[in-house]
Amino acid sequence: MCALAKNLPRIPTPAHMQFFSEIFREHIYFSRLFISVTDLFARCPPPSSSTHPCHSFVHDIVVTDLAKHMETSLVYGAVILVSGGLILLYAALVFWSPPPIVTHESEKKYLSSRSPTKPLPLTRLSDPRTHDLTIVVPAYNETERLPAMMDVTIKHLTSAGLRGKRTFEIIVVDDGSSDGTSAMALKLAKQYKDSDVKVVTLEKNIGKGGAVRHGMLFAGGERLLMADADGASRIEDLEELWKTMDIIAPNNASGVVVGSRAHLVKSEAVVKRSFLRNVLMYGLHTILRIVGVGHIRDTQCGFKLFSRSAAQQMFPAQHLPTWIFDVELLLLAKQLSIPVAEVAIEWHEVAGSKLNVVTASVQMLRDLLIVRANHLLGRWTAMPPKSKTE
Repeated sequence: MCALAKNLPRIPTPAHMQFFSEIFREHIYFSRLFISVTDLFARCPPPSSSTHPCHSFVHDIVVTDLAKHMETSLVYGAVILVSGGLILLYAALVFWSPPPIVTHESEKKYLSSRSPTKPLPLTRLSDPRTHDLTIVVPAYNETERLPAMMDVTIKHLTSAGLRGKRTFEIIVVDDGSSDGTSAMALKLAKQYKDSDVKVVTLEKNIGKGGAVRHGMLFAGGERLLMADADGASRIEDLEELWKTMDIIAPNNASGVVVGSRAHLVKSEAVVKRSFLRNVLMYGLHTILRIVGVGHIRDTQCGFKLFSRSAAQQMFPAQHLPTWIFDVELLLLAKQLSIPVAEVAIEWHEVAGSKLNVVTASVQMLRDLLIVRANHLLGRWTAMPPKSKTE
């Protein structure tokens, strides 16, 4: 038999193909014949006492076999139906998930008062630190609100109590604005020429989450603060976040401190907000408890402090470019076992918000489902850094 097998050609010849074709035709013929016979017997009335014993015996066998066959077919059909449904759901998840955020070469450079026309390369998050603090300011059409925010921020950072104690840089990330935000930011950089203000312009609008991620990936600070361009959060509260970071992440360990407005829920600042915005806020909190970050009372405050080691793990793994990206970051922190603390801050409403509550509500629900499903299925994940001994 082995010798015969060795003599067989590895590539089927036309004769072999014809032989297998004939066998396949015979298989189909007898399969159809069997189905026809079983169908015929199934349609026949049950055998009576006068029926030939052989007929009765064959009838019982065929009907029983047919019943088993139908039962098995139903099981297979259910399995196929469920599998098909799961495949469709997975395909829908892949379709609705945002594509990877692309960084263009021009976006890896910045302008400043020292180099207002020639772009210079940004420091990468993976590089050694260059400052004690980096403040990332995402800005989209913020020519009116950015000047006031920059003024109070730089005044605080250069105040008598902090001067000389903490080096800092401010990275303004223009998220594809159409109102000259980059030009305004560069004007402010020249106005505060003694401070390290860098202006980065994204080629197109990608969303607040994408702008924050970009600024963080090119930050040089040992600690990184994200702060909204409207100045709604009081910059002086940075010191409270800083003290808390010293506690939860000593010696430059991984940690995140979240500014929180939860204590303001019944305050005048929140009560005066529109009914729809408050409904959105309460609805969001309910959903957050479902997706696993309900322990954080205020996930959406745009005032968060990250240690450099935490940022190095979290922001490369961020996928959402939309305004709900904060939730993904908190899920990543939970996945990476990075400690997160919440600190109450002062906050006030600033006119000029570009958030459409109806559109935001729909987008919020979709993005929360997407981020949670991707993390549960392992499509989106973050790996903790390897120890030096590994």
